[in-house]
Amino acid sequence: MKKIVVGISGASGTIYGVRLLEALHALDDVEVHLVLSRWAKENLAIEEIGYTFTEVKQLADYVYSEQNMGATIASGSFLHDGMVIVPASMKTVAAVATGLGDNLIARAADVTLKEQRKLIVVPRESPFNQIHLENMLKLSKMGVSIVPPIPAFYNNPKTIDDIVNHSVMKILDQLHLRNEVSPRWEGLQSAKQTKSK
Repeated sequence: MKKIVVGISGASGTIYGVRLLEALHALDDVEVHLVLSRWAKENLAIEEIGYTFTEVKQLADYVYSEQNMGATIASGSFLHDGMVIVPASMKTVAAVATGLGDNLIARAADVTLKEQRKLIVVPRESPFNQIHLENMLKLSKMGVSIVPPIPAFYNNPKTIDDIVNHSVMKILDQLHLRNEVSPRWEGLQSAKQTKSK
């Protein structure tokens, strides 16, 4: 059983976090530990992605308050197979980059780093200023995977779901979890044949 920690912070784009939870929930061999920040809950309501907070919690096996610094995931002795912060606000990125464990998302990320486990950050901001870029570079140098939710168009997305699913596929790939959440690039010849149909 793989254990994955998911932090949803207060950046716009809660749909990315929820879609990742849906994909993880569909896997029989994955146990999900979830933290939503206060502002993530606010965004969940504002962005109207079709889920309530109660429904989102049902997609995880364990759910923690961001203020619960005594949670299992706050300790490096808690063994897991990777943590994803999706979406990651620039405040959260800064907190992780500077070791400021001011809430459970930042603390869980901090112990993930110190135990040299997989950490994935999905930053949601545009444009990035120099502080944002320097914080992400710092994390990247520590081995953190920076996976911004940038859409691909080779797969001819037709809906917002198609665009979101592509980013979720990229996150699952970073976790080394087999998935068919979104179509993959199969070469130029295949793309041309698909387009001609």
